[in-house]
This record gives sequence, structure tokens and C-alpha cells, in this order.
Amino acid sequence: MSVRLHDSATREVRDLTPRTSGHVGIYLCGATVQGAPHVGHLRSAIAFDILVRWLRRSGLDVTLVRNVTDIDDKILIKSAEAGAPWWAWAHRFEREFNDAYDALGVLPPDYEPRATGHVPEMVELIDRLIARGHAYTGNEGNVYFDVRSWGAYGELTRQLLENLTTEEEDASDKRDPRDFALWKATKDTDPPGASWATPWGRGRPGWHLECSAMARKYLGEGFDIHGGGIDLRFPHHENEIAQSKAAGWDFAGLWMHNAWVTVGGEKMSKSLGNSLTVSAVLQRADPVVLRYALGAVHYRSTLEFTDTTLAESAAAWERIATFVTKAAERTGTASDEEVRTAELPAGFVAALDEDLNVSAALAVLHEHLRKANTALAAGADAEVSAAQREIRGMLDILGLDPLAEQWASGSAGDGAAQHALSTLVDHVLAERAAARAERDFARADALRDQLTAAGVVVEDGADGARWSLRGGHDGR
Repeated sequence: MSVRLHDSATREVRDLTPRTSGHVGIYLCGATVQGAPHVGHLRSAIAFDILVRWLRRSGLDVTLVRNVTDIDDKILIKSAEAGAPWWAWAHRFEREFNDAYDALGVLPPDYEPRATGHVPEMVELIDRLIARGHAYTGNEGNVYFDVRSWGAYGELTRQLLENLTTEEEDASDKRDPRDFALWKATKDTDPPGASWATPWGRGRPGWHLECSAMARKYLGEGFDIHGGGIDLRFPHHENEIAQSKAAGWDFAGLWMHNAWVTVGGEKMSKSLGNSLTVSAVLQRADPVVLRYALGAVHYRSTLEFTDTTLAESAAAWERIATFVTKAAERTGTASDEEVRTAELPAGFVAALDEDLNVSAALAVLHEHLRKANTALAAGADAEVSAAQREIRGMLDILGLDPLAEQWASGSAGDGAAQHALSTLVDHVLAERAAARAERDFARADALRDQLTAAGVVVEDGADGARWSLRGGHDGR
């Protein structure tokens, strides 16, 4: 295979060489379900969704594991402030994350383990680390990883131990303030059920421990790719590497990190108060437009998120959806099998093979789209038919095929709501046609303006008017 990916550990683009021929195992750090998902969270999900789609299109079997951190200090604090049970708080936002993934067409992972469901595996890992001399017990319920026992500590971010400062809560029972918690003793303020019995006392898992235990359970002691946001490199991923390798496991062969989404030049985060929740953004943009916006920039490049970002993405999506819809009307809809097996332009393939360069791949797509629109205007149906398969084949990999089930019904929904929308729009268009026939062009223009204001795009053609939502359902 020819896929090459940037490895954050070696800081170079490397050939992806699966440990098992024909199969790639990926562990992706998922949500800590303390609050509503914002667009920064979804950028990571979409980047790795495109990676999975591309690897599968390249003929590989992919196993994707995306965890859920459902026990965490922040979850306990925020749920207490809201007067809600911690587990109900976590479940509420886990559902919100899943709703956001679904809305933006992110394929479900093969496994989505929760931290709270894997305490036995975590206890086993701690026991192994203690036995191998890399962990020690503090006060009752506390277990720490001894960073000085692992000479390679800092290998991911290339930092020297003596230059590091701890980001964790300091504790008097640590041998070194840079040691990190594997198991944390329960506190008097902790709610019922937020701790588990262990040989070292009651408590709850440290954040870093969770991912090492779950990755091993579902992917084995060595797997191909570990992914996540760039902000997780230290201390989270650095600590994962240390505890996993100290346990004697190979762990991840290649590390991928997506860059931040910024607002006004600052990293998007809840602490800065500039978080844009997915639900809020979807009140002013179609889900497919938001997906386009979050996926269009190379995953390792910072994405500055503005209203202009959404407007440009909406315009690009409209061009794509308009061609695909017209091509299908002209030459028939290509089957799913034809789309999945379509021969892709060499430039598109080369772009995705070279570190998943979606921005370069989109440039190829839009170049072919311009040629396809020329063929459409010239009535070259054979070219249009071939272009539909080719363009939809590219869009399928990006999760943006307008005729895929995810987007075909548009933001208006389906069933009765879709029928009601079509009925109302068709009624307005009939009134507009009657006004034009009577040469009442002011009335006709006013009706069209009403539809435009409601997000309905009207196009006049030789066979009458057709309408579409911006990036959504198409009708006549």
C-alpha cells in the first residue's frame, strides 16, 4: 500500500505499514463527557472519519476504537454544581456527542468503550506496573506511576524530565511531583458510586490509565495508529506511552494529532468562554456545511472558525450538490456500488495518500467539477454520467456525497415533514408560475424572494422551476 502519514513521535511522514497485513487498528481518544460538544471536538472526529473511509477505500480492514471518558474530576464537579447525579450527567452529554457525530455523518466506531466499564482491566494494569517496579502506592487509595523509573519518559514530545513541570494536582505522598496518578483515592466530597474497591483502597481511575487499558483490550498489546487532538500530546499521550511500554506492551506504532480550531486566534475551549457548541452552530448552518468546513483544511493545520468559514463552505457545497443533482436527473442516479468502485483521479488519490491532504484532494475535486459542469451545459451525457460516478466517488470518501442517505433528505427531515415542505414549496412555485403567466413579475419576484429568505433556492429551466434547500433536499 502507498498511504503515508505524519507520525508525531518521529515528526516525519512515514509509510503506514500495518502490523497485520490488510488490517489497521486505530485508537482515537474520544469525548470526556463533561459538557456539550463543540466544533473543536467534531474536527477530530471528522479528520479520523475521513482517514477510516480512505483506508477502507484503499482495501484495508479497519478497526476503530473511540473511547468515552465518563468518570473524571470535571464531570464530578460540574454534575455537583448542577445538582445532578454524576452518571446521569455523563450519560446526558455522551448522548449529545453521539447526536453530533450522527448529524455530521461520522461513521460509528467498531468499539466505543466507556471508562467505567473497564475497571478490572485498569486494576490489572496497575498490578502489572507495581510488580515491574514502575508504580507505587501512596496514601490509601492512591497509586502513582514513577516517571523516573522509565528512562524514555518524554519520548513523544521530546522533553527532558528535569525540564517538566507537573500539570496534575500535587500530593504529599508522591515521590516526585511529576509522577502521575494511576488510581486516585476517593474524597469525602465524592458522590456515591463514583469509586471502586481495589487492593489499594477505594478510588477511581486516573485519566491516562483508562486509555492504555482499553486500547489493549480491543486492539492488543501493539496496534497501528493512536489519534487525538494536538492538546493531548502532553501529558495524556506521553503518560499513556510510558505506562503502556513500562507494562511491556508495544502500544501504538504511529501517532496522529489534529490541530486546534481557533476563534479570534485563540484555541477553542470551554475555559476561554469561546466555545461554539455543535447544536448552536447547526441552528444557522446545515450539518453537511459544518462537516465540509471542519474537514476542508489539512488536519494538521489550525482552522480559524468564523461566519466566513461557514459561508464559503455553504457556497462550495451548493456547487457540488447542484451538479450531482442535475447529473442524476439527466443521466440517472449512479448506484452505490458504482460510486464505491469508481476510478478516482490520480491527483485525488495522491493527495490523500500523502498524509491525508484533504485540502489538496478538494482542489482536485473542484477542478473536475468545473469540467463536469461544462459537459452538463454542452449536453454531453456520456461525460456527465462518468463525471457523476467519479465526483461522487471522491465525495463518498469525504463523507459529502449529496445522494448518500445521510444527506439526501436534507435538513428538513423525512416522512411527513418532508412531504409537508414539498407541498408548501410547490404551492408557492405554482403561484409564482401563475403570476409570471399573467406577467405580474413583481408578484413573481416577491414569491421567489420569500422562498430565498426561507433558505429555498429556486432555479428556472426549460422544463420549469426546480427548488432545493441550501445543501439539502431537491424538488420540482
